[in-house]
Amino acid sequence: MIKSELVAKLAEANPHLFQRDVERIVSTIFDEITRALADGDRVELRGFGAFSVKHRPSRMGRNPRTGEPVQVDAKSVPFFKAGKELRDRLNEDYNPGEGA
Repeated sequence: MIKSELVAKLAEANPHLFQRDVERIVSTIFDEITRALADGDRVELRGFGAFSVKHRPSRMGRNPRTGEPVQVDAKSVPFFKAGKELRDRLNEDYNPGEGA
């Protein structure tokens, strides 16, 4: 699902709201999560999961084309850990013995 599909689904489920207002709400939520992560905070949505930032140190990598060593700078990457309720809902119909 992409952002526009999410907005359309929410607007359909809430006919008392204009689609432009739903777009603004969704964008505000995403912006606030992004801002909190940029500030180094952790964002937890109970039942859904938690967003946090992991810091990766600099390291020596390798250029896959030439095989030459390349310095890779330190960086911060977003990390998501699914909550128990989300994991349970994803696995409630899962039966490993059945074919896919």
